[in-house]
Amino acid sequence: MKILHTSDWHLGRSLYGRKRYDEFAAFLNWLADIIQEEKIDALLVAGDIFDTSTPSNRAQELYYRFLCRVSASHCRHIVVIAGNHDSPSFLNAPKELLRALNVYVVGAMTDKREDEVIVLTDDKQPEAIVCAVPYLRDRDIRIVEPGETIDDKNAKLVEGIKHHYAEVYRIAEQKQAEFKDAGYTNIPIVATGHLFTAGGQTVDGDGVRELYVGSLAHVEQEVFPSSIDYLALGHLHVPQEVGSSDFIRYSGSPVSMGYGEANQDKKIIIIEFNGMPEPTISERKVPCFQKLVRITGTLDDIHAKIQLLKQEDSSAWLEIEYTGNDIIGNLREIFDEALADSKMEILRIKNKRVIDRVINAIHEDETLDDLDAGDVFKRCLETFEVPDDEREELIASYNEIIQSLQEEDVNAE
Repeated sequence: MKILHTSDWHLGRSLYGRKRYDEFAAFLNWLADIIQEEKIDALLVAGDIFDTSTPSNRAQELYYRFLCRVSASHCRHIVVIAGNHDSPSFLNAPKELLRALNVYVVGAMTDKREDEVIVLTDDKQPEAIVCAVPYLRDRDIRIVEPGETIDDKNAKLVEGIKHHYAEVYRIAEQKQAEFKDAGYTNIPIVATGHLFTAGGQTVDGDGVRELYVGSLAHVEQEVFPSSIDYLALGHLHVPQEVGSSDFIRYSGSPVSMGYGEANQDKKIIIIEFNGMPEPTISERKVPCFQKLVRITGTLDDIHAKIQLLKQEDSSAWLEIEYTGNDIIGNLREIFDEALADSKMEILRIKNKRVIDRVINAIHEDETLDDLDAGDVFKRCLETFEVPDDEREELIASYNEIIQSLQEEDVNAE
């Protein structure tokens, strides 16, 4: 049996206001072709299908068109779990209809753990068991108690995740044993997840945010049952293995979410079970459907790089940061003129000299782009001279409020 692992499509995401539907469509068409070419039997999508909980009509069209195409191909099963960007109720709404296409959707932690265990069959014979564990929200796996410390909260989160995987895996093991008794041996158990593992790699500007309050909620490899044959993870955009295991992996995002990912190889992962003790794992590089180029330097440096790109007949989207000493107020006009006879497009210009003059930065080289909501809250604590020994709890409470707003399922009623 051949399984393809992908995640973090973020359909509908824009870059500095520029819509990217053509890129997403090109990727999904390529993926559908690969599924047919490689004769993939099952597709696992490990969360963050959409970029927001209220995806646009066009993003939805791309998603459903892809599911219809793949379900009519060699691929017999599609398993989709929700990520932290997805709305559980939105993904779950058409799940009964999608079952007719052999698409299994798990939008949130279920009341019955059995509902997160999916048996993939071929002509009624079992081929694999999938522990379809979605993104586990804080409120699903942790009970708040008065007087808890931050360490207590984090320890409960990790224990809640571990307990949930153990429960779901126990059911999968029972099914595996039943199949063995019936004469079906070597039925693998594959699991999914959407979380942040300890030591996971990220890059600046990739949009990957902390899932839980406190870094201790980055789970260790030991949280997962050791006898899972393959664990397909989502959330981190850099393709990577977890710890020392070749069988616990992030596929990463297939499209660069920002300029920090522009030079990164994007991948999908193919897992093949042939009755051997361990599966064969291979990677397939995803083509770049829209080149992103970041240019930093003086005016001469930037012009030189633009000329180089023009000679290559590039159609890249550019992010330009001017770092020269001279103050130039009309950079947009200068660079637009330089690109007039090319297919390139400027998405963003950062004029560091002007920004530095306008903003009285507290820290060296800091601009408004470097601050997020958490940074602003910390500045407020500094402004109002809140004692240091009170700040940790206040920041944790503030982060919990922000997290609850991010996780609110606006589609639920």
